[in-house]
Amino acid sequence: MTAETSQTLDRGLRVLKLLADTDHGLTVTELSNKLGVNRTVVYRLLATLEQHALVRRDLGGRARVGLGVLRLGRQVHPLVREAALPALRSLAEDIGATAHLTLVDGTEALAVAVVEPTWTDYHVAYRAGFRHPLDRGAAGRAILAARQAPLAEPGYTLTHGELEAGASGAAAALIGVTGVEGSVGVVMLADSVPERVGPRVMDAAREVAEALR
Repeated sequence: MTAETSQTLDRGLRVLKLLADTDHGLTVTELSNKLGVNRTVVYRLLATLEQHALVRRDLGGRARVGLGVLRLGRQVHPLVREAALPALRSLAEDIGATAHLTLVDGTEALAVAVVEPTWTDYHVAYRAGFRHPLDRGAAGRAILAARQAPLAEPGYTLTHGELEAGASGAAAALIGVTGVEGSVGVVMLADSVPERVGPRVMDAAREVAEALR
């Protein structure tokens, strides 16, 4: 810690990070041990975070991330979208298909940024805000594939007709972006995805990941 930083705020943020990394919550004692502070300090931190709905405690006393974090998270989408747009525009123009950035939202895939090509006679209408199950469509399937092999360099995922009849999709997961789980992809009206599209989508996903780091 330096003179310009707040020890209390630092500890509060560390509590949130610890809780975000567990699915079953943590007790006061567990947090005390992980933070290296006494239980009284942890109680005060949790009480403050609860007031802002950033932490909740269940009947068993285990602390978990609260719903207030979701309200903060919604403000992240515009920042992510802005960072991704240059790579998406380049991808849409190069391939001649609708490009999109999709993020995980609970159990669903949520399109947060969409760019349509300017020179094609027709293309798939795909709108920001569109949701679909993670196990349907190239965008969600690419994310699930990355979950299964988090340390491997993922390839790309191809689908046809899963979200819209006659449409094919290609997507590649974002890798190495802390706190962001998503994919970059394209959707086109075609029976199959041309061979060059998959590698191009992977390049775009790497560009977006770099912009978000």
